[in-house]
Amino acid sequence: MSSAVSVLLSAAPAKSPKKRAKSQRKKTGPTVSDLILKAASASPERGGVSLAALKKALKAGGYDVVKNKARILTAIKRLVASKSLVQTKGTGASGSFKLNKNPPTPRKKAVKKKKPKAKMVKRASPKKAAGGATPAVKKSPKKKRKSKSPAKRPAAAKKPRSPKKAKRRVAKSTRTRAAAKK
Repeated sequence: MSSAVSVLLSAAPAKSPKKRAKSQRKKTGPTVSDLILKAASASPERGGVSLAALKKALKAGGYDVVKNKARILTAIKRLVASKSLVQTKGTGASGSFKLNKNPPTPRKKAVKKKKPKAKMVKRASPKKAAGGATPAVKKSPKKKRKSKSPAKRPAAAKKPRSPKKAKRRVAKSTRTRAAAKK
């Protein structure tokens, strides 16, 4: 009987818990930045499109403005920082925005060339002259820090306790011990 159990146990390998693969959402449609740029380019306003008008245009396009309010604000700030949008009024993500007439060209990543490491050159230590022509540099001694331990305080700094307070402390401590025992 024990041999049958051991065969069953050895036949079933120990299973490790399966790791869940993170499900990545597939991005569908254009990004918020693209939607904002389209809305700004479609605006006929000379002074630029306001934040409220941008949100209206996004909502009309089917974008959930209430749910993604923070994404819209950060996208606007990012577009202004990257100079794709020009802010005509206001600061931050509020105000009016226009498309930049000459948008910045995207930079190409420069390939870094590896430089050969420079060889370490050993410096010859200056030998002391026989006559001691060069005076030795004296190092200043390190200052000792004063410790703030209560044991080294002068005795005059401590105040003598009144006998009444000492009696009260003893009485309190015995009461708390008695209460703890109950």
